[in-house]
Amino acid sequence: MIKVTVWNEFLHERKGEVVKKVYPEGIHAQIKSFLDTEEDITVRTATLDEPECGLTEEVLNDTDVLIWWAHMAHEKVPDEIARRVADRVLMGMGMIFLHSAHYSKPMKILLGTTCSLAWRDGSRERLWCTAPTHPIAQGLPLYIDIEREEMYGEFFDVPKPDDVVFTGWYNTGEVFRSVITYVRGHGKIVYIQPGHETNPIYYNPYIQKIIKNAVRFAAPCENLRDTLECSNEPAPLEK
Repeated sequence: MIKVTVWNEFLHERKGEVVKKVYPEGIHAQIKSFLDTEEDITVRTATLDEPECGLTEEVLNDTDVLIWWAHMAHEKVPDEIARRVADRVLMGMGMIFLHSAHYSKPMKILLGTTCSLAWRDGSRERLWCTAPTHPIAQGLPLYIDIEREEMYGEFFDVPKPDDVVFTGWYNTGEVFRSVITYVRGHGKIVYIQPGHETNPIYYNPYIQKIIKNAVRFAAPCENLRDTLECSNEPAPLEK
């Protein structure tokens, strides 16, 4: 069983009427709802206003994959919590950053760059699969059309990805590395670009499939689970 924690600021949905109409229970609740349909995945949620942002040592110790959505309150996440998350990734926890979480503290720590990009208001987007043999692309078509999405464009200031699974093209001409992966320490990282809060992206079955595939891809290997449950001290060598 893959243990997933979906983290969300949960601010836009409470402060903006448009967002509230799209995600009345919160973006995290919608993501949990479609992950809950998978027999091999169990899901909890956490939000910014919980003690320790809902990311206590106990929660992270019981998380195989952490999904992170954030936008308007990156700086409200304490540095020690961001460092705690990054350290767990280095130990083997999978990490999935969604949309504007590119600018979150944990992603900046793990990738070591500004993670800045070009952006503006929405356009029609087509996601082209540029790595069809990758596990995240399995069961998905050659391209996915999104009627409206906030434009994220190059230059995206991140290190060269291990894989570019999907590349986004907008009807206004911009392109973007939209689904990318990294390995840091023992942990796998996935960044997934679609997900603007005013658009019903997380109801799209193709985007849901990308996230489900990403969870299974990022989940730690069995030989790392014991490490995740104890500490980052190296195991003794067998004689």
